[in-house]
Formats: sequence, C-alpha cells, structure tokens
Amino acid sequence: MEKENVDQHVLAEEVSEKINFEFRDHFLVKPLDPIKVKKEFIKPVLQQEAVADKNGVEAVDYKDTDIEVKEVDSDYRKGIVLKLPTTFYTDEKVANAIKVGDTVIFPDTAGRKFDLLKDSRIIRYYDIIAIER
Repeated sequence: MEKENVDQHVLAEEVSEKINFEFRDHFLVKPLDPIKVKKEFIKPVLQQEAVADKNGVEAVDYKDTDIEVKEVDSDYRKGIVLKLPTTFYTDEKVANAIKVGDTVIFPDTAGRKFDLLKDSRIIRYYDIIAIER
C-alpha cells in the first residue's frame, strides 16, 4: 500500500508541473470514483388495500414499516490534490500539511468544476474535511 501512495505522489507531481496555472485561493483536485456506502431506508408496509372513508376519500393505513438497506453514493468524495493555492502555507512539520499528491476528502457538492482540466474541481481549504494518510 505504501508503494501505491508513493507512485500517486510522483504521478501527481508530474501532472502538477505540466499545469500552467497558479491558484490563489483554491486547491485543484482530481476527484476519484464515488464512494459507495450502505444506508438504511424505512419504507411503509402495505397491509391492506385503500379503503374509502365516510367522505369517499380512499386512504391506506400504514401500521408497520420495514427497513431496506441500499448501497448508495456517499455524501463525501475522495480526490487527489494536483495544485496548491499560492496563499497556502506548507510546512512538513505541521500535522495537517497538504501536499500535491495527497488524498483529501470533501463533500461531494463542494467546489466547482474546473473545465480547463478534464474531470477536475477547484476546492477551498475549508471544504477539505480530512486528509487520508
């Protein structure tokens, strides 16, 4: 697994060097495939067909519920940092230092598409909620 991370950092550095943009306040991130998670959904269980009440309105009375587990996309996404903002202070001694090639986690709705580089997003520092180590 360590070898994968080293290669990823080297690859990201090579890609970063070829990008002719310097970002002032944003990180340039290459989002990875969506993360799948299992979520529970509560659904009503139909016990009887619709019955008309005294006003003629047909209604169904749901007394029980069932739990259904589905695999869905997570609300969060992983991405590889390709460029750092010029205003970002990097120091190897700082525990939360972010470097080119790091895998970061951010809300899937964060940032904006950066269409000058295919499949990339620009993300602000406060949208990054974790760094994968």
